[in-house]
Amino acid sequence: MQTEIVNQWIYEQPPGEVWKYLTQADLIELWLMPNDFKPIVGHEFSFRIKPIPSLNLDGIFNCKVLELVPFKKLIYSWKGGPGDGSITLDTICEWTLESYGSGTKLHIKQTGFNEANFAIATAMTDGWDKNIQKMIAHMNQQKLASK
Repeated sequence: MQTEIVNQWIYEQPPGEVWKYLTQADLIELWLMPNDFKPIVGHEFSFRIKPIPSLNLDGIFNCKVLELVPFKKLIYSWKGGPGDGSITLDTICEWTLESYGSGTKLHIKQTGFNEANFAIATAMTDGWDKNIQKMIAHMNQQKLASK
């Protein structure tokens, strides 16, 4: 059974540019979902999407910034449920960035999945890759526009 998601991607852009897409609410919305994120340890924020009844999720994910090391690491909690006050998804999402040549290697590790939310873990594994591809596309468009 899958209890965590682990993946990595390589970017042409330096860590500072990738960091912006992980920590600026307007840029996060471009590739992930609407949010009220602020890069401040202890800040509570939410991600919002349409409800997903098949996964027992109301579409509101409540999160809290747990650790922040500028340009290197971002950790936040990620919780969700059916909207009745119960939590069926209680995970920790850890992003780490490292220089890779002139670009960046971005890692994600999301832990805390269990048997009850196996279907969510499966959906999020695919979802992270699709969303990261959207981030890369936005970064590449920005790079072209600035030339």
